[in-house]
Amino acid sequence: MRIGAHVDPAEPLDAAAARGADAVQFFLADPQGWKSPAARPDAEALKTSDVDVYIHAPYVINVATLNNRIRIPSRKLLLAHARAAAAVGAKGLIVHGGHVNAGDDIAVGFDNWRKTFAYAEKEGGLPLPILIENTAGGDHAIARRFDNLKRLWDAVGEFGAGFCLDTCHAHAGGEELLDIVDRVKSITGRIDLIHANDSKDTFDSGRDRHDNLGNGKIDPELVVAAIRAADAPAIVETPGGVEGQTADIALLREKAGS
Repeated sequence: MRIGAHVDPAEPLDAAAARGADAVQFFLADPQGWKSPAARPDAEALKTSDVDVYIHAPYVINVATLNNRIRIPSRKLLLAHARAAAAVGAKGLIVHGGHVNAGDDIAVGFDNWRKTFAYAEKEGGLPLPILIENTAGGDHAIARRFDNLKRLWDAVGEFGAGFCLDTCHAHAGGEELLDIVDRVKSITGRIDLIHANDSKDTFDSGRDRHDNLGNGKIDPELVVAAIRAADAPAIVETPGGVEGQTADIALLREKAGS
């Protein structure tokens, strides 16, 4: 069982060593910006390391929206990050499901995701798995509620889309963690990665605020159970820097029998 952490992108391998992590996740560019990622001087070291690498796409990406001024650049930026992630040997590129605006037809949002994968195929294909992540808030979100997740997978499943299950997002988004893996796999057929996070807020709050395992509103045993059931690697995206994340990784290793 591979367990790691989301870290600062400056020295991800050093950050992994400091935490005793088997895996790292980081951004390749400003998560709130639209710039394409630059080549990394440590690309070869990342590719040949024993540490598994995952890349998180910028938060600004929203390929579901009906707003052309956001959707079209989002498609292009997603593909740029996919190529850059492959260049550092990443096992997957995580991207949020996105949303449509109030009053928009959400069915178009699902189809826009289909068009995103079709666009990537026309541009030469995606060089690594795209892992769509469930999100915590929004009444018009594409991947908050699992009824919408079903509609999304009807649109993108044929393209081999992967899935990243965030435990904080599920809890805050109104999806119970008990038996969550079975419910997700009945829709997607797969879980490629777990974001193992506690939540500062109550169930169905719609608020995306991560906490260290055992400090928030989620029973850590439910997080451990999800990791075991999914048989997938886990990344903690929790606060507290090296100390906080090292403790979270240790807890997961102890409880999950790693």
